[in-house]
Amino acid sequence: MQTIGIQEMAGLRIGQVEDAKAGTGCTVLLCPEGMRAGLDVRGGGPSSRESQLLNPLMAAEVLHGIVLAGGSSFGLGAADGVMRFLEEKGVGLDVGITKVPLVAQSDIFDLTVGDSHLRPDSAMGYEAARLAWEAPNYKDGNFGAGCGASAGKWCGMEYAMKTGVGSYVMRLGSLEVGALVVLNALGDVFDWKNARQVAGLLGEDKKSLRDSFQVMKEASHIADNKFVNNTTIGVVFTNAYFEKAALCKIAGMAQDGMARAINPVHTSADGDSLYAVSLGDTRADRDLVGTLAAEAVSEAILQAVSAAESAYGLPAARDLGFLP
Repeated sequence: MQTIGIQEMAGLRIGQVEDAKAGTGCTVLLCPEGMRAGLDVRGGGPSSRESQLLNPLMAAEVLHGIVLAGGSSFGLGAADGVMRFLEEKGVGLDVGITKVPLVAQSDIFDLTVGDSHLRPDSAMGYEAARLAWEAPNYKDGNFGAGCGASAGKWCGMEYAMKTGVGSYVMRLGSLEVGALVVLNALGDVFDWKNARQVAGLLGEDKKSLRDSFQVMKEASHIADNKFVNNTTIGVVFTNAYFEKAALCKIAGMAQDGMARAINPVHTSADGDSLYAVSLGDTRADRDLVGTLAAEAVSEAILQAVSAAESAYGLPAARDLGFLP
């Protein structure tokens, strides 16, 4: 098995736009031919658009785009711009008088960094879609939807760390499986293979790490407000052929990768959501792909930590010496 770049995935185009001053951005994944897709939501506070399209009981067979963005629910308008761009290109479900692009979106809460009144909008979504179509520009780190991402927020933003967007893709023979994750977690981040914490809740000195779970256990009261401004979102993708129901199962298995790398995770204060998409016709075992997808998610989360740069008063792991 070898690791390849996300740009090597055939059939997937990714464009990113960010507003560094505002501390927010947008990552758009396009597949003009249509990608079969499923969705699994584990967090208690998701911010999403058209998620019901991914229900196996619904008629839609494919998506033409997936938007990952900041701005919480304010940023859901970014998909309007993606739809407008795709309609101009003649991409979408043919309804006779036009073609309707099917675009799903999930957002993180990043309003506590930068300028909370500037959020992803239709113009940003259009530009990210244009870049995905004409000049794909994906990079890990403080880009796109990862611009304002952070982690380790049990004690509030004062002790949080900067994270970002990360990716990881594996090739096993003719099979390819990968993930792109925007890491914006309430909990801490772990390199689970080496059993070490690499990001999360900072100590009182803001130079060391604390264990959020331990801090939770030691709390002498029940927190009424758990700082519900979180959510880790992402997409797992494969060149193997699967229909929507199987992809929903693969997305669910891929959530195990999130659980390995983040603790606590899938809380009522998170909106953790993972899409799974099929981009090709390679034959592969569903459980193998789901297991590989979980691996890709945990590795993409680590990449989101290692590629992030300090910003908005939040230190990154690379600057505190937490990475190997």
